[in-house]
Amino acid sequence: MIGRRGTGTNTTIAGQQPIRRVSGWLAASKLGLLTMALLVGAGSGLGAAAFRELIYFFTWLFTGHETYGQQGHAPSLHLAFLGIVFVLIVPPIAGAIYGPLIQRFAREARGHGVPQVMLSVAENGGRIRPPVSLVKALASALCIGGGGSVGREGPIVQIGSAFASTLGELVRASEGRLRVIVACGAAGGISATFNAPVTGFFFGFEIVLKEFSLDALSATIVSAVTADVVSRAFFGGAPFFAAIPHDMGVSNDFTYVLIAGLGITAGLIGVAFQKTLYKGEDAADALWCGRPEWLRPVAGGLLLGLLLLALPQMYGVGYPVMDRVLANHYVLWFVILLMVGKIVAASLTLWIGGSGGVFAPSLFTGAAAGMAFGIIVNHLFGPLVGPPALYGVVAMGGVFAAAAQAPLTAIASVAEMTGNFTLTLPIMLACGIAAQLAKRITYGSIYTTKLLRRGIDIERPKAIGALQALTVKDAMQPLHTSDGYPRLLGASSAPEHRAVEESRWEQLVGPVTLVRRPQMLFAEEDLEDARRQLILYGRDGLPVVSRDGELLGWLTRADVLRALATTLSSSDTIANGAAAAEFAVRDLATAIHTPTMPLPGYEVLEMQIPPDSPAQGRRVADIQWPSDAIVVAVTHGREIHAARPDLQLHPGERVIVLTPANGHGEDTGPKHGHRGKSHPVHTSQNGDGDDARSSAAHST
Repeated sequence: MIGRRGTGTNTTIAGQQPIRRVSGWLAASKLGLLTMALLVGAGSGLGAAAFRELIYFFTWLFTGHETYGQQGHAPSLHLAFLGIVFVLIVPPIAGAIYGPLIQRFAREARGHGVPQVMLSVAENGGRIRPPVSLVKALASALCIGGGGSVGREGPIVQIGSAFASTLGELVRASEGRLRVIVACGAAGGISATFNAPVTGFFFGFEIVLKEFSLDALSATIVSAVTADVVSRAFFGGAPFFAAIPHDMGVSNDFTYVLIAGLGITAGLIGVAFQKTLYKGEDAADALWCGRPEWLRPVAGGLLLGLLLLALPQMYGVGYPVMDRVLANHYVLWFVILLMVGKIVAASLTLWIGGSGGVFAPSLFTGAAAGMAFGIIVNHLFGPLVGPPALYGVVAMGGVFAAAAQAPLTAIASVAEMTGNFTLTLPIMLACGIAAQLAKRITYGSIYTTKLLRRGIDIERPKAIGALQALTVKDAMQPLHTSDGYPRLLGASSAPEHRAVEESRWEQLVGPVTLVRRPQMLFAEEDLEDARRQLILYGRDGLPVVSRDGELLGWLTRADVLRALATTLSSSDTIANGAAAAEFAVRDLATAIHTPTMPLPGYEVLEMQIPPDSPAQGRRVADIQWPSDAIVVAVTHGREIHAARPDLQLHPGERVIVLTPANGHGEDTGPKHGHRGKSHPVHTSQNGDGDDARSSAAHST
């Protein structure tokens, strides 16, 4: 119910329990954001630890070892009678479990995970379905434990981000804040995986969030550090690659020339990895076209088994094999074979519908490439140019920098994971060259290319600075009662039936032509977030509420454009800003959207004013509206006007009213008759009308 302050009407705010107050504080305050970041970091750390143990369990279940591959052609302790041939049957068995699991419960859990998180942040306001965490953990652990040659970082990023998204939606955080929280989940996942909080911080910013603000920076730091502290409680605080000598350094200036050449080589290898992954995916899709997707990991697992039979070092994530590579335990030709084999094995695992990351395969490929390079230059120039392991460490960062086009994350990851910060300068040189070369060769990274292939470019230029600087409250039309008090959302439950029968509306104005549930906007959200929600849910605008339940106003697209034009000073800037506001186009028939944050207990009614309406020619204030209804807007053609008390109503216009919904919370739409004509009531759970609904709403 809507009440007034200062009257006998119930003005208690619904749900004013302590838990609601805490949720509002978490969702709106700066300290609340840091608190949520701490919770997300702790959850990501625990999730990373649990996921790592889950991988160990499934690896042990299939092989009898917590890690497998570094032993070479060793049999499974549980299937010793099969010898090394057991690798032929393990991948199909694992695929028979995780294939249907992904297909049935969370198809976005297929693949390497990070692109889905990037998409949710860039285009979906940070929203990730809660089941993704559980399905991704089980599917990826089964895939890796069953021989899949992929990394655990992508799944941990998706798991941490899904947990963060769920937490943010529970407290009803705005889209801007939800994106930051999801980036915190990604940062926490990487930090906990590698004992590398700086790497997690850069990963969250450079790859996932892709925007800078002081609040986001602070929150991401808190999450990354918290996740690392939690992870250290389980796995200790030693560097991830603790076996690599910490005293390696560059003692000869000529070495920097060689490292520059290694940067070029690493850039080409990173691009080759990306191209191999997606070209092969196209071929696999063409071969499997029309067949059940859940069966794809089973059939493809046979091919993966054949590869593992020839090169068992490709089994699983491969970190123990990386240690042996960097310790120079393999001869040159075998190191090169491992480099090529990892690219093929990781790509094949993803081609067949496996679940796992590409971070670890990039590091593995770089380590092998760098070691091969180091062995060759040592043979040519002698030991003065440094040990081969130096080049292996540097190339680890170079290949990932090229593949992900994320040099900052690559630099931090190698320095932290090896614990050797004396190599920061050569790592920076190689990563910078590799990333720039990859950028020149190909548009899109190993993460964004997956989205580009779907027609989604999350790195496209966006003129959104001015929209992000303005809040919904800056642009909305205020909604007050006649005595000047703000509207309140009442505490009473929804009525058994609609607040006013449709016939009553017809007597006041005209037939109800559309009933829909409204999406809710919070006053502190920025206009860039509101812009997206207006596209999806708000053809005629959306209600604006405060955290404590006050109905503050109504926001339309015209309000956003007006606020943008008022704020910007130069005509050129206004034109650029208007280009970002593509929602000015009224073609909204592309999809039907369910409000992600509906205003509970309320719905929006649209009424057409016919020529013989009792309301035609009268002012809004002259009509005896029901006490629990709020007139929020009046449309005239394609224009939407605020429902001012002195606004005169004319035939053909539509009146938009916010009113309590029916008791079941469902949208209903009975038909109405008017002078012998049938007026269909179109029902929608969104704010968009498709072409049919729009035409019906404008017909008399």
